[in-house]
Amino acid sequence: MPAIPSGTLACPPTDAGPRLAAKLADMVPGAAAVIVGFTDPATQWPHAYARATDAVGRPVRLSPVARRVVARWVLRAHPAADWTRPHILDLTTGQLTAANHAPVRGR
Repeated sequence: MPAIPSGTLACPPTDAGPRLAAKLADMVPGAAAVIVGFTDPATQWPHAYARATDAVGRPVRLSPVARRVVARWVLRAHPAADWTRPHILDLTTGQLTAANHAPVRGR
């Protein structure tokens, strides 16, 4: 096996966004974007949540387990994001952007 020159990483760091978006697009067929945050409008306590939408903006159904998994994957892939506001991950480009609406608490 050839040696790797000093200072060269064996696995160079790559942007996780496009790879994550591709995995999530496979996991949630029909979804074009996922919205992830900690302030789910349906609950009074903070916890990670995810919602999926299609290209037109209609909701795509996620099971409770899939909602948790999607939210955790996005949160872990983007730890530097300001998670006090929800974010939208575009599954076609892998771009993560802050949602333009304020989170709403309560039922």
